Amino acid sequence: MINIESELFWAILRVLIVVGFVLISVPPIIWWERRLLGWMQDRIGPNRVGPFGFLQPIADGVKLLFKEDFTPRDVDRLMYFLSPAIALLPAFVIGATIPWSPNPRLTPIADVDVGVLWVLAVSSLGVYGIVLGGWASNNKYSLLGGLRSAAQLVSYELPMGVALYSVLLPSGTLRLTEVVSKQHEALWGRFEWFQNWFILTPFGLISAAIFLICMVAETNRAPFDLPEAESELIAGYHTEYSSMKFAVFFMGEYAAMVAFSGLFAVLYLGGWSLAPFNWEHLAAVSRDAGLGWLGGVLTFINGPWMAPVWFVGKIFGGLTFYIWLRATLPRLRYDQLMNFCWKYLLPAAAANFVLVAIGMLYGWLVYAFFLAILLVMYLIFVVVYYLPRAKKPTIELMKIPANTSRVIEIERSRQ
Repeated sequence: MINIESELFWAILRVLIVVGFVLISVPPIIWWERRLLGWMQDRIGPNRVGPFGFLQPIADGVKLLFKEDFTPRDVDRLMYFLSPAIALLPAFVIGATIPWSPNPRLTPIADVDVGVLWVLAVSSLGVYGIVLGGWASNNKYSLLGGLRSAAQLVSYELPMGVALYSVLLPSGTLRLTEVVSKQHEALWGRFEWFQNWFILTPFGLISAAIFLICMVAETNRAPFDLPEAESELIAGYHTEYSSMKFAVFFMGEYAAMVAFSGLFAVLYLGGWSLAPFNWEHLAAVSRDAGLGWLGGVLTFINGPWMAPVWFVGKIFGGLTFYIWLRATLPRLRYDQLMNFCWKYLLPAAAANFVLVAIGMLYGWLVYAFFLAILLVMYLIFVVVYYLPRAKKPTIELMKIPANTSRVIEIERSRQ
């Protein structure tokens, strides 16, 4: 007899919900990516297997299942077979701490006190699967892809963490459920009709932009897919993988996209709330005005039954953003990737964090004042120093040396 009041029962149910959602969501994401890329690139996309090609990911999975499982002769067999599982694991562990509903019995699996630090620590473990897979393959292209991924993660973990501190400092907590509760308060502590989503605050908007860029780099997605650059490294770290081992790497990438999209919704978009309106306040005002039916509707919209729907919708929006970037931006060069992180993202995240601390001590008007000063200084730097320096090589390349014709005549006479 199952005891539904048992904590063990609810713990197992929470685990099954998260693991089942991550695994079941991968085929629809693949279908949506291929269809959306087809529309954006003015082509059809999958449309043969099933209605609108919806069963195409299932067909691809069956194909990979029955495909020849080839293992190179000189690989490190233990690490070679273990690496795909290591790459897949962090997505499930991150999902274990993400709250997707106000019902504490259903979510999260573990509401740990250091939730954000736990997420940062676990997300950095995913690179071990990629690095070990590249090293164990005994292939120089795979090894280079693994090393690229390690350097990329070490670089982008720093601005991501510093950007998160900019919203955790006003929250006063590392627990993700409390971060969501903080965003359900009045906007800026004054406007009762709206919720205090961090993306609606100046410091939160800067932090969200930096975190969004870093989470794309963290998941090795275009335009930051340097570890897999087929034009340079064939397929990068998974060049020597085939059949279901390759499919597990593939699944890990999409599962990480789901996890980070959910994390972005929790940290900046109010968690499971549909829109940045204070639904409880609106429902109370409606009831005071004699519109009890409207108050009931607003309460239902913000209730625990609809919370998973709104949260999944936000995850879908994050996944669409991933696909949109892939269809829009070309792959960066590796030096551009590193320069963008160390010269722009990290200083911007650190400056925002320092300004948030100043704003909490001396008031948000002081924060706005110093932010305006930094923006003016940056514009002056760009106009006075960076733009002339960027144009100089182009001008020098366009100049034709005066003795060019003489050099050409000498070379022809030698021939």
